[in-house]
Amino acid sequence: MSNHKINGAGGKLSELERYYDTVPRAGGARAEDFGPLTLFVQEGAGWPYYARPALGGPEATAADVERVRARQRELKVPEAFEWVAETSPALRAAVEAAGLHVHAHPLMVLDPAAAAVPAHPDVRLLGADDPLLTAAVTVPALAFAAPGTAVGEAGPTELAAATAAPEAQARRARVSGMLASGRTVMAAAARDGVVLCSGLYNPVGDVAEVVAVGTLPAARRQGLALGVTAALVARARTSGIRTVFLSAGDEDVARVYARIGFRRVATALIAEPPEA
Repeated sequence: MSNHKINGAGGKLSELERYYDTVPRAGGARAEDFGPLTLFVQEGAGWPYYARPALGGPEATAADVERVRARQRELKVPEAFEWVAETSPALRAAVEAAGLHVHAHPLMVLDPAAAAVPAHPDVRLLGADDPLLTAAVTVPALAFAAPGTAVGEAGPTELAAATAAPEAQARRARVSGMLASGRTVMAAAARDGVVLCSGLYNPVGDVAEVVAVGTLPAARRQGLALGVTAALVARARTSGIRTVFLSAGDEDVARVYARIGFRRVATALIAEPPEA
């Protein structure tokens, strides 16, 4: 991305940086200061967070990354880092020098002029006490275990088994509390009482990120993820959200989101230890 393009999107990227710095704090994480990096650590139950560039701070070095990784190991939390390539251009080299593997994802923002998408007949929003909530919070785990857009093997039988696991109940309790407090909004596609796709968005002020949109692998290529995302976008718009954004899994997924008005503005990067 050229400097001209960065400057043209600079206000939007700055807005997203403020969101990234705020949402873990709003989600119950404490922030530990490591100079150019901030490590967010979940307090109590909930999914673990990550380290990212300190808001307005200098570029981090490999030594800074190593210090954070040591603390993550001490805390027994994932050694994960997340940032925007165009905002912190030198961080990739630093994390790679520290031995981490980097994954790139298209960072997309909804075009305010995008036309509304007709509601999908199988998609609805879920409340904190919805009977489908346990399955809805479980589907993304099965989806992300088999990444991509190709039809896969995991279907209703695998979902039923995963939903019965204790961690599924813990996820439900966590998301139920977030739904009740307004810290998240969730939508799901279901047929005959079986959840096939789900996703949510987390609002901070008038900005919201759409996250965890996943389709049961056996139910892919039916437009369900698009329907779930469109339902979340519609609710966000009616709730006064001005900026809706997401990170697509890959270029193929980005092309799907482009069909409902999302436009690429940058690249989201995630660094983790290489798989053994």
